[in-house]
Amino acid sequence: MRTHEELKALALSDPEVRAEYERIEREEMPMLDTILKARGDAGLTQAQVAERMGTKASAVARLENALVTGKHSPSVATLKKYAAALGKKLEVRFH
Repeated sequence: MRTHEELKALALSDPEVRAEYERIEREEMPMLDTILKARGDAGLTQAQVAERMGTKASAVARLENALVTGKHSPSVATLKKYAAALGKKLEVRFH
């Protein structure tokens, strides 16, 4: 049986997989880190955020997971609700 690191190295040996992995690290992980830090700083669980947003914990889990997988981009309206649930405001910037 291969270790996680061995499987990762094998997957990343494919140029297409490596390119997507690097894109996610560069573009999406910082956003997820920011969102998770804000939730952690607020001391809230996914279930508590969901309650404040008027949705289910599974929806918050999907939202957070979407930022990692890139399969679905949450709407600005959803991100505003998430931010409001944390007592924050959503701010989008171009650098």
